[in-house]
Amino acid sequence: MRKFDITFIGHMCYDEIKPFTGEATIASGSAVLCGAMAAARVGKKVAVITKMSPKDAHILEPMKEIGITTFLIPAPETTYMKVVHLTDNVDEREIFQIKNAGYFSFAEIPEFQSKHVHLAGITDQEFKLDFIKDMKNAGYNLSVDMQSFVRQVDRKTDHISMSDVPDKHELLRYFDKVKLDVVEAKILTKKSEILRSAQTFIDWGSPEIVITQANGVLARANSTTCYERFSNRSSRGRTGRGDTTFAGYLAWRMEHGVEESTSFAAALASIKMESPGPFSGTLKDVRRRMKNHNNYSMCHHK
Repeated sequence: MRKFDITFIGHMCYDEIKPFTGEATIASGSAVLCGAMAAARVGKKVAVITKMSPKDAHILEPMKEIGITTFLIPAPETTYMKVVHLTDNVDEREIFQIKNAGYFSFAEIPEFQSKHVHLAGITDQEFKLDFIKDMKNAGYNLSVDMQSFVRQVDRKTDHISMSDVPDKHELLRYFDKVKLDVVEAKILTKKSEILRSAQTFIDWGSPEIVITQANGVLARANSTTCYERFSNRSSRGRTGRGDTTFAGYLAWRMEHGVEESTSFAAALASIKMESPGPFSGTLKDVRRRMKNHNNYSMCHHK
């Protein structure tokens, strides 16, 4: 049985991106793609388990080319997302799910060994509580992107709304690490300041929290809280910011502390945001960005 450092589970998809100004573009994407590519390019042995139409299997090739092992669970169609930016603020956008590959079931998951498994869903149409329980009972160390539950699809209009998750306290019991953005954190905790949001998750029993916002990333674990600013010179590659940030954090956190992992994640995501598509740099690039940019960095222990 093959062994991996990190395994990402979630839908591959097509992303149709309509910027505030300019022409729309269509490209393969997803939280899985952005996360897996980032983790692999900084040296981790990575696997991806995805659910999609086999006729679109060619969109897995970029991952295979850099050594990522992919497992395709067949579905009638591949998930298709449409993102519309309403203003020049890249965080203001409307999202639609035009097609959906369906929920994962534990029976579909191939046998594998992995030090960590990240559930990188796009919407609430991928993971149910029973699947999560089965994965945990199988002995996997799990993390989750909370957009997998906060992003809720109206199947009549395909519009995705951001809403609270009634069983959030039950869900959080099964995850060693939780990833959110500032909007999702506010919806779930009813607190607008990310430090207070992070502490609320800790109070709810989550061991480790990573929250991204437009300017940077905050991580909290083991009574240590760190915040690091992004250093990107443009936001042309904003789509996938949070997924890339968390993948960088998760990859570095396997051998490093919270402070260095937060700085590493911010540097990696900053490079990614300067060009569309998944992170295409190297570990050397990330180290250079960490060294050359005097970002605002804050850590405290409490």
